[in-house]
Amino acid sequence: MADSKNPLSEVRERIDSIDRQIQELIAERAERAREVARVKGEGLSAIDYYRPEREAHVLRMVVDRNNGPLSDTEMVRLFREIMSSCLAQEDPLKIGFLGPEGTFSEQAVRKHFGHAAYALPLGSIEEVFQEVAAGHADFGVVPVENSGQGMIQVTLDMFLTSEATICGEVELRVHQCLHSLGGSLADVRHVYAHAQSLQQCKTWLRLNLPGVECTAVSSNAEAARMARADDQAAAIAGESAGKIYGLKTVAKAIEDRADNTTRFLVIGRSLFPPSGNDRTSLLVTVNDKPGALYDVLSPFAKHGVSLNRIESRPAHTGKWQYAFFIDVSGHIDEGNLKVAVAEIRPSVASLRVLGSYPVALP
Repeated sequence: MADSKNPLSEVRERIDSIDRQIQELIAERAERAREVARVKGEGLSAIDYYRPEREAHVLRMVVDRNNGPLSDTEMVRLFREIMSSCLAQEDPLKIGFLGPEGTFSEQAVRKHFGHAAYALPLGSIEEVFQEVAAGHADFGVVPVENSGQGMIQVTLDMFLTSEATICGEVELRVHQCLHSLGGSLADVRHVYAHAQSLQQCKTWLRLNLPGVECTAVSSNAEAARMARADDQAAAIAGESAGKIYGLKTVAKAIEDRADNTTRFLVIGRSLFPPSGNDRTSLLVTVNDKPGALYDVLSPFAKHGVSLNRIESRPAHTGKWQYAFFIDVSGHIDEGNLKVAVAEIRPSVASLRVLGSYPVALP
């Protein structure tokens, strides 16, 4: 027995050996990424190397190959971080988001771009669009839709005046928590939160804090920062925001819907090639005539293009004029969608392709 090897030691030695192999392969991958940079030429920045369609293809292959025991989500997260670090060797991407630190928008940035990207907190969704347009941020991440509360109108309205393009989408499961300095529900006299979060938690608030004043602020992280200065206040925010701002968690998962999910858009300044599983967003204004909307929608049905979503907003071009935001399956440069859009153009006042981008991984 004294001469036999400890089974636990054998397993640990095997793990150490695997770790060395993994590290060597990651280093080799990083070197191949440098080769790509050398082939493309000197003097380019990270945005010139970033290919969302390529990343989406790589991550789909990760999911297809995965046989466990780690989940698809964990495997995608690990590979995302490897790609993020390889891309950031020379110059990390700068990603604008609705700040301050600790918002769900920041979580969406990390989920999509990894932790090697530089996250740039900004004061409003409008400012995210402005910083991307000015080139101060390579990309921006903005919320566009919640599974329970619908579309976020300020984001849609920005596309009416901004030249930003949509380069990607992120789906983030949102768990809302109530945080305060003392950690006691009985001490709460005031609740701060983003307006969307107040709506997402309105039933819980009515049942557990009846009569307590609720105030909408610019972000949930800002709410946490405000609650830090008032021992009778609480903030609705994600778990990470409570930790960042030194608050105690009073209650977890207070959202009214168990499937509470927010969809974010990645905005940039360019359109990208197909990834193999894409969505296209269109902005259409119609002429004032009978059947105008039918003329827009019928070519999609005729050519077998799936319509994912349609939303109308005042067009800002005149009283009672409306623009339609339309999401459809496919890439604008491919197949039936290209044919359908070409057929629609002559019958509308304007049609702008906001972006064709990889569908978010489930």
